[in-house]
Amino acid sequence: MAEGGGGARRRAPALLEAARARYESLHISDDVFGESGPDSGGNPFYSTSAASRSSSAASSDDERERPAPSGAAPPPRVADPPEPEEDEVGAGWSAALRDRPPPRFEDTGGPTRKMPPSASAVDFFQLFVPDNVLKNMVMQTNMYARKFQERFGSDGAWVEVTLAEMKAFLGYVISTSVSHCESVLSIWSGGFYSNRSLALVMSQARFEKILKYFHVVAFRSSQTTHGLYKVQPFLDSLQSGFDAAFRPSQTQVLHEPLIDEDPVFIATCTERELRKRKKRKFSLWVRQCSSTGFIIQIYVHLKEGSGPDGLDALKNKPQLHSMVARSLCRNAAGKNYIIFTGPSITSLTLFEEFEKQGIYCCGLLSSRKSDCTGLPLSMLTNPATPPARGQHQIRTKGNMSLICWYNKGHFRFLTNAYSPVQQGVIIKRRSGEIPCPLAVEAFAAHLSYICRYDDKYSKYFISHKPNKTWQQVFWFAISIAVNNAYILYKMSDAYHVKRYSRAQFGERLVRELLGLEDVSSAQ
Repeated sequence: MAEGGGGARRRAPALLEAARARYESLHISDDVFGESGPDSGGNPFYSTSAASRSSSAASSDDERERPAPSGAAPPPRVADPPEPEEDEVGAGWSAALRDRPPPRFEDTGGPTRKMPPSASAVDFFQLFVPDNVLKNMVMQTNMYARKFQERFGSDGAWVEVTLAEMKAFLGYVISTSVSHCESVLSIWSGGFYSNRSLALVMSQARFEKILKYFHVVAFRSSQTTHGLYKVQPFLDSLQSGFDAAFRPSQTQVLHEPLIDEDPVFIATCTERELRKRKKRKFSLWVRQCSSTGFIIQIYVHLKEGSGPDGLDALKNKPQLHSMVARSLCRNAAGKNYIIFTGPSITSLTLFEEFEKQGIYCCGLLSSRKSDCTGLPLSMLTNPATPPARGQHQIRTKGNMSLICWYNKGHFRFLTNAYSPVQQGVIIKRRSGEIPCPLAVEAFAAHLSYICRYDDKYSKYFISHKPNKTWQQVFWFAISIAVNNAYILYKMSDAYHVKRYSRAQFGERLVRELLGLEDVSSAQ
């Protein structure tokens, strides 16, 4: 018996080390579960800012100083489950747990095309925005300029734009993502953000003329009813480029990417101006590969759209977000992907619908933001006495598991992708290891990676903010294309030749688009 006990003691550190290795390989940050009150389920994604880290550390310090009850035993990993109520049993929910294997995934994620070591920044960018797309912009811009002048009078200063000028035009606007200047016109000024080498390629007057007439689709066809008809063909082309250039990993996240506003504007504006600036007329959602950060699919929803899909017709936010999730996952059926979602998307009805299509999910639940139809009420209400940290209860219905896990707040998860029997651990610098179901650990890991992506890449979104909604969408899409191009560059042989940072890659791309770098000689 002593030898058996020693074997168990030897296995315990081995299991913990395995959990640590799994945890660290997924880049989980310290403060994914922010311990922010009695019910933290309403916060879909947790900040990784310095303020959140300090508050998380403070809460951990408070907890460490709180004296434990005398004679208290270590908390059990699983709370003693109460007997299921009759309505839960009638709805098919049970406290009996059974192990199940994870969804099988045999595809190999990563770039689909091997780029040569000599590939330049513009080569990666043109995987998504090739010359034929740019030539269409040239044609549409010139067509719009002609029609505009026919209606409002001739413009003697206008000369039809060329492909080289269109590339330079894109390069100028993309440069604002690297320099973070308040206006692209700062390039020609004599101020801090001026850049003489870039300014010599094109005059400010010529740039402003192209900006005035720039179009992706000049005119609406008689069959077009889409509110974003001026940019939708470009979004469709961009989507085709994403699909052709990259195969995602099994785990993906649906979320709204963090988009930084102009740094100069934020530093100088009043709070009222800031609130007004952030009221966009659309919402941008993405499906993102959680292992690389590559954005697989974009969905733009107009907030003022009319018809059955408009925000006015969808007063129920979970209904709107379920529609967004279906649109983002329409090309994911049958591939056994695991999709992580926030509270506004998570619902039993949607997850069951996705499971029939071969899409598995793991989502955070909130009694305020989620559609809780069909879920047992006893699992959605907090007990009068808070359980010990790390305790959890689980109910299952078929492959679906509803988890209520306590960590200085009740966190609830719905998943059909992870076994309810398998255990994981949340590791915090100050609090040590907190036991949890494997689904909770997986959610924390992949959510944390997306937070890291937002922290790293959101600062490189284009600062140019036009008034027209379709142009705002266009420049956001270009920003995503540049970020995706950099991710492919980092996974290619070209990265081992010259290791550019994201800022250096952006600067290189701008110079190549403006024709200041001879990319042909490098090839």
